[in-house]
Amino acid sequence: MSRTRSLLATLFCLLAIAAPACALDAATIVRQAMDHYRGQSSRADMTMIIHRPDWERSMRMQAWTAGDEKTLVRVTEPRKDAGNATLSVDSNMWTFSPSINRVIKVPSSMMGQNWMGSDFSNKDVSKSADIVSQYDHTLLATEEHEGHQVWVVESVPHEEAAVVWGKEVLRIRDDWVLLEQQFWSQDGELVKTLAALAIEEMAGRPVATVMRMAKTDAPEEYTELRTHAVEFDLELADSLFTLSSLRNPRQ
Repeated sequence: MSRTRSLLATLFCLLAIAAPACALDAATIVRQAMDHYRGQSSRADMTMIIHRPDWERSMRMQAWTAGDEKTLVRVTEPRKDAGNATLSVDSNMWTFSPSINRVIKVPSSMMGQNWMGSDFSNKDVSKSADIVSQYDHTLLATEEHEGHQVWVVESVPHEEAAVVWGKEVLRIRDDWVLLEQQFWSQDGELVKTLAALAIEEMAGRPVATVMRMAKTDAPEEYTELRTHAVEFDLELADSLFTLSSLRNPRQ
């Protein structure tokens, strides 16, 4: 339904005489960006590179999403990490490690912890669209960037929202590509930033193919997520997003 609402909002903005006013609807802008990022469903082949001043390591992985609240990420290379996987369904998260052959539920208190030693948190990996429903959104500015209009949106979590951030600031291009996402602490300090370093056409839409997450106090340490291929709006079986599938991959 959320996808349908988003498409209807876009159609209204395109057809209405007062179309410029629609551009000021910050909540719609954020909703569109999340829909563009995830699609109704998606499957992606990616490499995650963890960079530190004195070492670097990479992992190849596949990821699937369905709707707003289902995500599965599975590491395929290198061999020592292959099979490690993370499943997120309706704000619940589990991990599977083949080395111990065990599924572990991730408590909510650890959703902000680093995922597999990267600069992405467990919450980031879940690719959840909670920011749409659990935040209030305000349009701060409209900019121009490389021939595109860019909206700068401040997103502040509801008081009861189970999030660690005081606010997030998003820069969203007029084709719904998320150019930047800033994560601010409760004390008003910028903690880390996710930035799009490359944008390419994939599966019929512009996609940020290189995203870098870096902490403000350690810019020389970062994690890049590079997308090699992606498909959207697939028919994915519900059984893919289950604990059985997490332990025993079938797709």
